[in-house]
Amino acid sequence: MNEQTTLPVQSAREHGLPAVFGRLRDEIDQLFDDFSFSRPVRNIFHLSNGFAFSPAVELKDRKDHYELTAELPGLEEKDIDIEFGDGVLSISGEKRGESEEKSDGFMMCERSYGSFRRSMTLPADVDPDGIEAKYRNGVLQIDIKKDKQAVNRVRKIAVG
Repeated sequence: MNEQTTLPVQSAREHGLPAVFGRLRDEIDQLFDDFSFSRPVRNIFHLSNGFAFSPAVELKDRKDHYELTAELPGLEEKDIDIEFGDGVLSISGEKRGESEEKSDGFMMCERSYGSFRRSMTLPADVDPDGIEAKYRNGVLQIDIKKDKQAVNRVRKIAVG
């Protein structure tokens, strides 16, 4: 059971601290409340106070291609969408979770849903037909070939 105390508590504002500390205190209080129950870990795609999940990405230049990796733990291949258009690569996905716990006349069922979309502008020398993706162990790897003709499409413009 959740026990409550009657200790006097002053808010961050009463101490003259910025509002961010008040929100931090609320988050810590919520964390302690969460540990009072045996709950599954909260959905990584939706945190309290409206924070949304945005996967960590890394783009490396490998002489003849680019290599982009994104961390997407807990997803399956079918939950991931990748699109490329007008020089922008977009990765989106949705995660659904459900847990059920039954014991001694007590039943708890939680469902969580969350989605994300991450878009990034790629360099101008990307070959749109040379993009391939693989997903293993929570990591999405996208190999993006460079267009050898892209250098020829760049022209110097004189200022007159």
